[in-house]
Amino acid sequence: MSQPPKLANDFWRSYRCSVVTLIVITEGVMLGATGAFLYYASFFQSHLLAAITILLIQLIVSVLSFLLLYRSISRPFNDLMAAVIHVSGEPTTTTPPNPNTPRYAHNGFRDVLQTVYQLASNDQTTPLKAGSSTTTSPQEFITSALDETSTGFVIMSKGRRIVYANKVAPVDIDQDGASHLSLIFNGKDTLDAWLAECEKSAVHAEHTWTRIANKLPEEENRRFFDVMASYSKGTVAEVVITLADRTSTYINSEQDLDFIAFAAHELRGPITVIRGYLDVLQSELDGSLADDQVELFHRLTVSANRLSGYINNILNTSRYDRRHLKMHPIETTAAAVYDTIRDDMLMRASAQNRLLSVAIPNDLPAIAADPASMSEVFGNLIDNAIKYSNEGSAINVTAAVKGDFVEVSVEDHGIGMPGNVVSNLFQKFYRSHRSRETVAGTGIGLYISKAIVESHGGSIGVRSEEGRGSTFTVSIPTYASVADKLKSSDNSNEGLIDQGNGWIKNHSMYRG
Repeated sequence: MSQPPKLANDFWRSYRCSVVTLIVITEGVMLGATGAFLYYASFFQSHLLAAITILLIQLIVSVLSFLLLYRSISRPFNDLMAAVIHVSGEPTTTTPPNPNTPRYAHNGFRDVLQTVYQLASNDQTTPLKAGSSTTTSPQEFITSALDETSTGFVIMSKGRRIVYANKVAPVDIDQDGASHLSLIFNGKDTLDAWLAECEKSAVHAEHTWTRIANKLPEEENRRFFDVMASYSKGTVAEVVITLADRTSTYINSEQDLDFIAFAAHELRGPITVIRGYLDVLQSELDGSLADDQVELFHRLTVSANRLSGYINNILNTSRYDRRHLKMHPIETTAAAVYDTIRDDMLMRASAQNRLLSVAIPNDLPAIAADPASMSEVFGNLIDNAIKYSNEGSAINVTAAVKGDFVEVSVEDHGIGMPGNVVSNLFQKFYRSHRSRETVAGTGIGLYISKAIVESHGGSIGVRSEEGRGSTFTVSIPTYASVADKLKSSDNSNEGLIDQGNGWIKNHSMYRG
């Protein structure tokens, strides 16, 4: 009868027994040597109690030292054996080590564990090494070549299971040996959402995402990728994903955003002081001011408060890659929101010789909005219309009800935009080549506006035709449609974020 194979569990138990036995023997030898030395030095005869005390202290110290040393030396080997036992399928009660544990990242053991899990998951041959035999398989050549590139490649089989990823691909492996793509998509335009749509109706499809990060802003080794995915229904490699590392291209603008956030943070203090002085002055001069002076103080206070809100929005938006903005929408109207910036907008339009026409009916349903933030959106869109329209042309601001949303549109008859510009318009710091040459700006206004609108559970879109103008539309949920969600979340916007309509891209139409 053939003997059963020896399992890794059996080896590990035997190995630990051998190590412990060796430690005990070593400890006994050291203790015996010390006792012999004391004996031949006649220390026992003259100082028996002291000799026994010395031996006890040595025993305790050496045992503790050996235990600490054994634990420190054996811990990585113990974790490695636990991973091997886990992936081998042997019965065990030991929890397999998680490669994402922080201490593994610090000591470099994470890569070792991921290699074990990756080999078990992929069951692939060893990549071609430099100087190895040239009689290797084509698969080994391809694997080695892809591992040497700076572009990530990921292949998924049916069910979105990762069956291959080269070394530079941003892939994490969990303790069960399953691989996961480590990418952070903004909004609803995610890889999973696109694949779900493809699985429903597509046979062949391709899609591209730009400026996708693999980690949150505060995390180390953050990289940015342009991601290209190809879907072929029913094939062995159903999804092929190419990830071009564009960190060197995008990192400067990310640092720009950090600088903008820093500048906004520094401005918040002086603005708070200005608001305080305005309140003090208005209180001390109450009753002695003429009507026009009272109105002037009111406008200064409103402008200071709005500027403070803008600064807070910039600070929030610098963290938009992580979460939506936190807000507390109230019941208000689109007309009331616009009224807070009406005088400023009329003054800007007049200074630039534009005709600003605003038709927002007062009887529209109430909306759920943070007035300061939503007024920034309206101001950004109108200000853009002024900048990108022709002198003497008209800018029309209108509003209407569309289902459970109030849509506010800003239409200009200016230079317009081609489709390739429209599709990238709401990207952070994006500016077309022509706009960079002719119009001043940072390219963050529409990104902030998109963040604010989506955080209200709404959407922002644009239709444009080159040479004929553009129409931006903001959809804001009616208060009645979201009142219950607001009440259940302590009047915060947490329950509204999933209300957004996602996006639809079709030629020169984009909905964010």
